Amino acid sequence: MAREVVNQDEPVVLGEEIENVRLITLNRPRQLNVSLLAKYLEKWEEDDNAKLVLIKGAGRAFSAGGDLKMFYDGRTSKDSCLEVVYRMYWLCHHIHSYKKTQVSLVNGISMGGGASLMVPMKFKVVTEKTVFSTPEASIGFHTDCGFSFMHSRLPGHLGEFLALTGARLNGRELVGARIATHFVPSEKMAELEKRLISLNTGDENAVKSAIEEFSEEVQRDEGSVLFQKSIINECFSKDTVSEIIKSFEAEAGKEGNGWIGPLLEGLKRSSPTGLKITLRSVREGRKQTLAECLKKEFRLTINILRTTISGDVYEGIRALTIDKDNAPKWDPPTLEEVDDGKLDLVFQPFEEDLELQIPEKDEFRWNGKYENSVYASVKVTDEAK
Repeated sequence: MAREVVNQDEPVVLGEEIENVRLITLNRPRQLNVSLLAKYLEKWEEDDNAKLVLIKGAGRAFSAGGDLKMFYDGRTSKDSCLEVVYRMYWLCHHIHSYKKTQVSLVNGISMGGGASLMVPMKFKVVTEKTVFSTPEASIGFHTDCGFSFMHSRLPGHLGEFLALTGARLNGRELVGARIATHFVPSEKMAELEKRLISLNTGDENAVKSAIEEFSEEVQRDEGSVLFQKSIINECFSKDTVSEIIKSFEAEAGKEGNGWIGPLLEGLKRSSPTGLKITLRSVREGRKQTLAECLKKEFRLTINILRTTISGDVYEGIRALTIDKDNAPKWDPPTLEEVDDGKLDLVFQPFEEDLELQIPEKDEFRWNGKYENSVYASVKVTDEAK
């Protein structure tokens, strides 16, 4: 396999202004510059000449895996990543509530925080090269960046399935699951981008018509997990992670269910603490607003990074991205040993001035309450930003 070459001198995010169109290119594989992204979006939302915002990834850049190393490097100072986490959650809220027409053009991997830049948008264009996943629970983390809200609103219990297993969906499956809106062959993406820029308008009907000129009807692969909704709903509706795994094991033993095996093995290798936190978060998300989900996820992120009840997240990052031995030693090592009472500690609200301050009014955006928050003064390295 060819090794991906990264030029560290290249900017992480490129922003272009083309008449009434604004284009963001996520230019560095597996790395997001949250601060710069937010500044571009803030500026353009207030710019009367900006009508349409396009976001695309260069190569694999819709994946935020680079943040994992940042967290790991800051593990000895548990609050070293506070500001970048706070900014990321502000950015998530901003994208969900953005006033201008947005289109994401996703022609590669879309995972974790990077996926949160795709799913909330009005138009989400994917290709046969697109791969989507939310695998955070497997490394002792949780389904973050608004996904406890987004997953909990998928049909049936597909959200729990995706959050717990980290199962990957391709472009056709994303359209079938209504996570993406349009499927366009990868060879047509550059032409579509030019067409959208030439529109020079944010009129949603015009944008939709232009995308449909290039899009194709989706025919899911015969082996797609989306054809297994009855099994997914039966297993992932169970009350606990242990019951989900037992139910999934029972289905795995039936003829024609070979697709379950790899996912089941992944579940059993995952952090028990991460799985329990994630299931509870997605379940709570069904009854929460977007703002409530983001505030909750912010607490979870900070408490997990502070190792409030477990250091699994750092062990998971070590095994996955640092030593790459894929042999994490979870603490505690089994679901039965995870104290459900202790889970309350990571969900417990902070004091009001330490909570994520979601803007309540339209005029409050990036430069509003954020600058007055306690986290604005936290020092973050240029690399982390």
